[in-house]
Amino acid sequence: MCEAENEINENEECEDKKESAFESGSITVMKDGHFIHCLTVIGQIEGHIILPTQNKTTKYEHVIPQLVAIEESKEIEGLLIILNTVGGDVEAGLAIAELLSTMKTPTASLVLGGGHSIGVPLAVSCKKSFIAQSATMTVHPVRMNGTVLGVPQTLSYFEKMQDRIIRFVENNSKISAEDFRGLMMKTGELIMDVGTVLDGEEAVRCGIIDELGGLSDALDYLNSQIEEGNDALHSDES
Repeated sequence: MCEAENEINENEECEDKKESAFESGSITVMKDGHFIHCLTVIGQIEGHIILPTQNKTTKYEHVIPQLVAIEESKEIEGLLIILNTVGGDVEAGLAIAELLSTMKTPTASLVLGGGHSIGVPLAVSCKKSFIAQSATMTVHPVRMNGTVLGVPQTLSYFEKMQDRIIRFVENNSKISAEDFRGLMMKTGELIMDVGTVLDGEEAVRCGIIDELGGLSDALDYLNSQIEEGNDALHSDES
């Protein structure tokens, strides 16, 4: 009787963990015998200011510890980032992107729906980036919505932050800083604003994203990188 109850409790705990993983937008799957962790970045990137409860958000203080745990995990061999984000807090988004770019764990990103604003650095931060043909990306200058930039220090800060983003995208993709800045400052495409909207093919053509593709392409890439790494490790040991 006790064994049966323990088994039921264990099953319930497993189900709770699965539900918790799905609710948090994070789950580990197996691909050809390798454990790959999937982390979603959806809605708006929430930074130092808590957004209204009706907003769909990705909280950077939740994502960063997960990335650290994934990097230190002995079981997880690859990381897939799925993006469908409108952007959000610039500092928070760039912090996540910078952390992703320094991971030794094989990483891949997949843009579905949209990878707008600070979602662009997040998309290019992985070792390989994919985008669905129907997805879009919006590139525009850094701004503070709803607030007048009234002091020179504030304006200088945003200019420096914009330069950081441009350098990061250039260092983690195939587009040059000059071309990326040109997309940022383009006029006539966004109503009452400057910037550029790219579809999947255009994002690949200009060098921001590596390839058009979907879920299977991203998982296949990660699996190949994991196996290559394992082969290299066995070769060194022998």
